[in-house]
Amino acid sequence: MNDILNISAYKFVPLPDAHALREKLHEQAVALDLKGTVLLAEEGINLFLAGPGEAVRAFVAQLHEDPRLADLTPKESWSARQPFRKMLVKVKREIIRMNHPTIRPAEGRAPAVAAQTVKRWLDQGHDDEGRPVVTLDTRNAFEIDHGSFEGAIDWRIHKFSDFPQALLAHRDELEGKTVVSFCTGGIRCEKAAILMQETGLEHVYQLEGGILKYFEETGGEHFRGECFVFDEREALGADLRARRE
Repeated sequence: MNDILNISAYKFVPLPDAHALREKLHEQAVALDLKGTVLLAEEGINLFLAGPGEAVRAFVAQLHEDPRLADLTPKESWSARQPFRKMLVKVKREIIRMNHPTIRPAEGRAPAVAAQTVKRWLDQGHDDEGRPVVTLDTRNAFEIDHGSFEGAIDWRIHKFSDFPQALLAHRDELEGKTVVSFCTGGIRCEKAAILMQETGLEHVYQLEGGILKYFEETGGEHFRGECFVFDEREALGADLRARRE
């Protein structure tokens, strides 16, 4: 019986009180017997949590009481087992490390494209203006080896902080194309899309909600294999279920 609710969510928003917020969120999560990881930084929040449905949703409701996080919209999936072993709330320099301090998504996002639109573009082989569409996987190589979009660009990076250098080496290959950057839940492709825009690429989008949202809204067409996740489930199919369950 799949009665464990798994959620992931992030938001780039200034959180200068990250250290004080850490104590509050840790106390709330432990009181609800949740497990997982919450990362906080001055640039925002990134979380992966699991527990009984009512408890998880109670935690999200508490997050929404903070006006800065009122529109946080987690992606959900269900599992038969608790995929995390402990509850961690950490303060980091970045909620996703890129080592590129000029990239501040809270100051303005790159354009996002909905899952259904990406599917339509891939179905027809071009965007709505007839421009060639390429998908750019911003994840690490070992994640990509579990599965990715068919024909996706894979620069074989080993950590996300390698992405800026890889972009410099391959930027010209993207010129004149519509580039859809994607990752598991959206956080990495959001920073990646902004960086690509800063280099002068004109037609750059981030896949709204990442692979998990794409699975939820399209059933996973054009995606081959499974989506790696950073918990004991290891990888999810297009039905958002772990194959080992």
